[in-house]
Amino acid sequence: MTENSFTPLTDDQVAQSLALLERGAEEILKKEELVARLKAGRPLRIKAGFDPTAPDLHLGHTVLLNKLRQFQELGHQVIFLIGDFTGMIGDPTGKNVTRKPLTREDVLANAETYKQQVFKVLDPARTEVRFNSEWFDKFSAADMIKLASRLTVARMLERDDFAKRYASNQAIAIHEFLYPLVQGYDSVALNADVELGGTDQKFNLLMGRGLQEAEGMAPQIVLMMPLMEGIDGVQKMSKSLGNYIGIDEPAIDIVTKTMKIGDDLMWKWIDLLSFNISIDDAADAKAKIASGELNPRDFKLKFAHELAERFHNREEADLAVAGWNAAVRGQGDTSQLPLQTVEIPSEGIRLAALLTAAGLTPSNGEANRKIKENAVRVDGEVQSDGTRVFEAGFEGLLAIGKRNFARVSLVSK
Repeated sequence: MTENSFTPLTDDQVAQSLALLERGAEEILKKEELVARLKAGRPLRIKAGFDPTAPDLHLGHTVLLNKLRQFQELGHQVIFLIGDFTGMIGDPTGKNVTRKPLTREDVLANAETYKQQVFKVLDPARTEVRFNSEWFDKFSAADMIKLASRLTVARMLERDDFAKRYASNQAIAIHEFLYPLVQGYDSVALNADVELGGTDQKFNLLMGRGLQEAEGMAPQIVLMMPLMEGIDGVQKMSKSLGNYIGIDEPAIDIVTKTMKIGDDLMWKWIDLLSFNISIDDAADAKAKIASGELNPRDFKLKFAHELAERFHNREEADLAVAGWNAAVRGQGDTSQLPLQTVEIPSEGIRLAALLTAAGLTPSNGEANRKIKENAVRVDGEVQSDGTRVFEAGFEGLLAIGKRNFARVSLVSK
């Protein structure tokens, strides 16, 4: 399909496309406009912006990448926009304090890693990687003042985080008001048909519509995805909170961390992240789990394998799953588990202290409680004696419950 060979879609084709694009989406503004553009049968320009504020992408970022990939599968052109200019402003979204801007060096270093990682999800043939410094480095002071004139202070204070900070007499720097305008202007520069973003970006995404209309352009459709909780099941996935899974992490870590999420959260993750498990497959699995025909851990493991394979390969994903089964279920050789060994200097150490030293428990008291619950295993064998002493030279796999394990080696001091 090319820009010059429009092939209008049938109602059935539009409905199928819409069903794929709506999967996991929180809101589409405006849905009827998206339907009209899909019916036209031309490749749409789909934009999503990422500020390179940290060097690595995690699964939370891939919620948008997955949706971009779905647009690609429908024949559309994706624009992966790296906000190297906006990253130096600092997105104030959700912040109750002024965010520290990054240096250009930091931004460019992080952006380089983004370019290396995104094609684990996106099709390079249908992806434009762009930097918004392409146009903003050419902006004069007069151009920026003209852009700033598009919006009033009253309108900017309608944004929830700004309103709260203003009401509580917390500082708002003038440059923070520029961020939504700059993000919105990106859509003008790129002639975007659709922009994707999280629900926390609604104000900024709608800014793009408004600025496009002011330029006499057809306003972009806004497709918002929900924020995805991290492995703690509570907070939004974030590196700063330590509840994330990085897409460059080893396959075993992807599997292990995915298996830590709660069964209820699993369905949301599948809805947002899975390419292999359809909505019907998920519904069928839910019914089988409810009836006792299917163990939820087995289904979660299937999903974990999919993620590990996507960011590595099938062989590494198979090995990671085999290692997890060996460590947690005692099915197979625990040596298959590719964990880094934690070296603990000790001539002799009790089990409870060993669990704490390995990072599996926060205290010896908690370790003893887990031992009393028969939740602790050493090389697959349940341990009931917290006073058991392990001497220098011991190497083995410690496990607590079905989710936490570590390989340890005791070395002489």
